[in-house]
Amino acid sequence: MNPSIDRRRFLLSSASLGAGAGLAGAAQIPTGAQSSTASPPRLFSGCCAYSYRKYLQHGPMTMEEFIGKAVTLRLDGVDMTGYYFKSTEPAYLASLRHLAYRNGVLFSGAACGVSMVQADAAKRAAALTEIKKWVDVADALGAPHLRIFAGKLPSGATLQQSIEWVVETMKAGCDYSAKKGIMLGVEDHSGVTQQADVCLEIMHKVNSPYAGINLDITHFVPTASQDAYAQIEACIPYATNTHIRDHFDDGTPIDMDRVWQMFAHAGFKGFMSAEYEGKGNDPATGVPKLIEKIRTLCKKYSTV
Repeated sequence: MNPSIDRRRFLLSSASLGAGAGLAGAAQIPTGAQSSTASPPRLFSGCCAYSYRKYLQHGPMTMEEFIGKAVTLRLDGVDMTGYYFKSTEPAYLASLRHLAYRNGVLFSGAACGVSMVQADAAKRAAALTEIKKWVDVADALGAPHLRIFAGKLPSGATLQQSIEWVVETMKAGCDYSAKKGIMLGVEDHSGVTQQADVCLEIMHKVNSPYAGINLDITHFVPTASQDAYAQIEACIPYATNTHIRDHFDDGTPIDMDRVWQMFAHAGFKGFMSAEYEGKGNDPATGVPKLIEKIRTLCKKYSTV
């Protein structure tokens, strides 16, 4: 039998009473799922530091200047992509936290590049150590969320094996992050998590109130039974943070209004963060345009 069909049947049977049930469905859905349509949405504008990678990777922009940019762009918060930190020493992290406070900028989360799909047990242990390190970084920043990756399927491994490796590592990571009140969000990035049924299976098996999906609306690969929009919608109850671009990976424009309607209908509460990746366009002009779209839609569909 097709493994993806087995997974889909498992998820449908597990969530049959949980869809739209909020806390009342806790026995059917993972404890990390957000409440549903009974709860009004609260949608906030945000931006990932990754949007300015052209300037942050080798200069001239610093993370301090990125925080200043958030003020100029009138953002509600920023996602602090860890690739561009000049240090993870406590004094540096404290200085960023203090600067953000002085400028009224919230940290919606932090992000690291660790991948959990590791066939070797020692490498999985190393991935867990890295997750713990970045949980500590997020804690030092005062950021309530950490983005992590599953990873790409290794040669010779099965998808089911990769899911179990992710579950093993993420469950242990959530046990650690829970002590600090920090959510772990696995992104539906390139690799094994580009289908909603895989993301949902991971959520069901980790089953932690500190586990969720860092929901990038652009990465899902359409299947015979679900287009990208259906997969976005299926994952919204487990979304911890949201990354926004206005086109799918293949360049097809995204119906942003349709996406916001889905988040609003699900009662999502959190950040809709620009992750700009415009081909050939300067983020200096591209990011503000994307953020303006985000801000307009947040105002349209949020109770805030």
